[in-house]
Amino acid sequence: MAIYHLSASMIGRSAGRSATASAAYRAACVVRDERTGEVHDYGRKTGVEATMILAPEGAPDWAHDRAALWNAVEAVETRKDAQVAREITVALPAELGAADRRALVEGWVADQLVVQGMVADIAFHAPHREGDRHGGVEVRAGLVGHEDAGEDAEAPAEV
Repeated sequence: MAIYHLSASMIGRSAGRSATASAAYRAACVVRDERTGEVHDYGRKTGVEATMILAPEGAPDWAHDRAALWNAVEAVETRKDAQVAREITVALPAELGAADRRALVEGWVADQLVVQGMVADIAFHAPHREGDRHGGVEVRAGLVGHEDAGEDAEAPAEV
């Protein structure tokens, strides 16, 4: 039986981090950061079994595009010490099959985060060692489409 583990932390510029780099790493893909011009290329990274983006009903279409989503978040947050996103890592029981692991994380994210107006970028990672299965979730620190969220409710200019 797996031991429960969940960790959450902030992705903040003051620590030299960005939402675009974190999303590219988590999903093992390439994301260009429109704010800095950097290309975060993790396309050769292995171990990512599946990725998905869950968004609230009525979210703009670009919220389902990883690069557009995280570039929009970076564009809205203008402070040099901004906390742009949250990252959550949750351990998944080795006893569950791939479909059950996906359903477990997808259900938890939908019930706890998306229902509150958050867009969640999810990646399922293969174990680094026997039985060490986990899911990574990245969410914006604020809400997408919320009137207090600023420009992120609108389509980003680059998209």
